[in-house]
Amino acid sequence: MSFGPPPSIYTQSARSAEEARLKRRRNMLIRPLVIVLVAALCTGGWLLWGGDSGGAETKTRATAGQGRLDVRETVEKQSASTVGKMAFRFSADDLTPGEMYEMPGMWATDKILAKGINKTLIGLPLGTDAALGDEKWKLPLDGPICGYTRHVTGDNRTAVLFRDSEDEDALCNHVVFFDLDDGRKIWDGDLSVSASGDYPGPPDSGEYQDTPSVTLTHGTVVVTWGGGTDAYSMDTGERRWRTTSPGACQDMGAAGGGALIVRQQCWGDDELPDGRTTYKARGVDPRTGEVLWTYTAAKGIRGLSIPSADPAVLAVQAGEIGISELLSLDDKGRGRATVRLQSGTYVGECAFDDYLVVDDCPTIAVGADQVFLRSKESGEAANSNWVIGFDLATGRTTQKFDSGPGSLLYPVRMSGDRLLAVRVSDDHIAPNALVSLDPRTGRETPYFYFDLPHEANLMTTTESNDIVVQNGRLFFGVKRTQGPPSGKAWIYLVLGIGSSAQKNP
Repeated sequence: MSFGPPPSIYTQSARSAEEARLKRRRNMLIRPLVIVLVAALCTGGWLLWGGDSGGAETKTRATAGQGRLDVRETVEKQSASTVGKMAFRFSADDLTPGEMYEMPGMWATDKILAKGINKTLIGLPLGTDAALGDEKWKLPLDGPICGYTRHVTGDNRTAVLFRDSEDEDALCNHVVFFDLDDGRKIWDGDLSVSASGDYPGPPDSGEYQDTPSVTLTHGTVVVTWGGGTDAYSMDTGERRWRTTSPGACQDMGAAGGGALIVRQQCWGDDELPDGRTTYKARGVDPRTGEVLWTYTAAKGIRGLSIPSADPAVLAVQAGEIGISELLSLDDKGRGRATVRLQSGTYVGECAFDDYLVVDDCPTIAVGADQVFLRSKESGEAANSNWVIGFDLATGRTTQKFDSGPGSLLYPVRMSGDRLLAVRVSDDHIAPNALVSLDPRTGRETPYFYFDLPHEANLMTTTESNDIVVQNGRLFFGVKRTQGPPSGKAWIYLVLGIGSSAQKNP
């Protein structure tokens, strides 16, 4: 199967894609940070170490009281076997030098792995060795995807933003809400736009447009676009409410899930000699658009992300590089506690490239009234680290999970009151694993052990890849791919791993 020569419904030329990407970059937010989940991976087959745990087949259930219009929060169940196997592979073997493809967004259900590829959304059936052409469904858009959310509803729906044409200067001014299981477009609509920064008037091209963002909260698709925030009914696409950005402050990104927080950037503060922006976080009622509270970050903060909206947790960048503190807020927007990362002793990452996803903090997990971080790596002959919990009410450490020598632990997401983490071999001997960490007891429970092929090593960096755990499977998916320097090469686009006891749909 081939991606085919540009232009097509999937691709644009490497040059125009790269030029558009560079033009759209904003040096406004937290710089992207690379965290390497795999320092050294074993090569070999797909089935590796492990034994039978005697448990039930892996499955998920909705959180108690969760409905179809809520943002999905699934709880993973223990598998009957801890032997890992390949559950899905999406790859290409005929990319040529110079070919490059944007692949924003990755979502999974019990039957489908969905991926964005430039201006097309595709759904691939699980349990297959897939290439382009093997899609169960395909949803073409008028222009490239320019915004997405990680969130999915209880009935497996999500939203993306897209441009109005393939032109590299096209505005990002459309939203579509669609079904992940069958690719059906539920509705789409136009967005308002505003000029980037403190420039007056509407932009005449995407190069000078404020980067919009999209997120989901109960029954509502929420889009920020610089000049304000719009909310749409999930069922009908009708606009439910609009708030406008006050004065020199502009709405730049929103975090959804169980609540809604809108981030604002404020320009033209004369008290800052270098003209640096300041930041605010505003709690908003998703039903009405009413601003419930406003938290103003300290002057001098260089970036602000929102790892969690419910409970509210902010990640702030006070220095040149990296997150320096996490702040927990109460339901009135007042500060509860501060977690200081102690100059890198504890590590948190919030990714930002061309897509304004302010709650994309892949190794910061929030749940059970705690926030979980990894420690930096330590050790000479064999690296190791910890995953540490911090109480959101006090900022004090709670439970610590030790990786042990020769392996590293990285948080992925909460599963009920337990934390899912990837255990990565750092010594070429111990297995990789998906594990559950219990903050109450300190117990670690493996879901399955697995190996990855050598060609997939680069898929484990969170800056350039999505990592998703859903319905008993662990997926690694690239956000952008390009052809080899010369000739042709086999390139993995998505890899899925599951328990050998789990049946394919």
